[in-house]
Amino acid sequence: MKIRPLEKGDLPYIYQQENSRKVMALWFQEAYTSFDELQILYERHILDQTERRFVVENDEQFIGVVELVDIDPLHRHTEIQIIINSDYQGHGYAQLAMKSGIDYAFKVLNMHKVYLYVDVDNSAAIHIYKKVGFIEEGILRQHFFAEGRYHDSLMMGILANEFTSKN
Repeated sequence: MKIRPLEKGDLPYIYQQENSRKVMALWFQEAYTSFDELQILYERHILDQTERRFVVENDEQFIGVVELVDIDPLHRHTEIQIIINSDYQGHGYAQLAMKSGIDYAFKVLNMHKVYLYVDVDNSAAIHIYKKVGFIEEGILRQHFFAEGRYHDSLMMGILANEFTSKN
């Protein structure tokens, strides 16, 4: 398994993910993107230095995406997000992809902290994040709206020295 930069040729896979209500609810986002809109967003964001988008693949097979967003060079922190295609869940790809994304944030971008938001009811994801080394920092009450209701969100973070000592 490896991560590589998102390319324009990957957009059909992204389009499938971004139009899945089940998948996008995990990111607390609306599942609605036209392919034309997705192409425009890709062109607009390709040079954006506040984000990095990677494809997770194994033997050149698209498995998912891991993203570093809201990269803040002053405070040296970034949010990480991940989606693994449902056909590949339960095979350890999420943990490996998270480690690769975090490693990039710390070793290439010189971040001090990587953080994420996760639904408090998403115990499978929380388990993976804790295995990688994330620590619970607090709960944001009714912070995100998805699937017709507000969700409490757990904020988790990992510092560079914590990740280095664990890996």
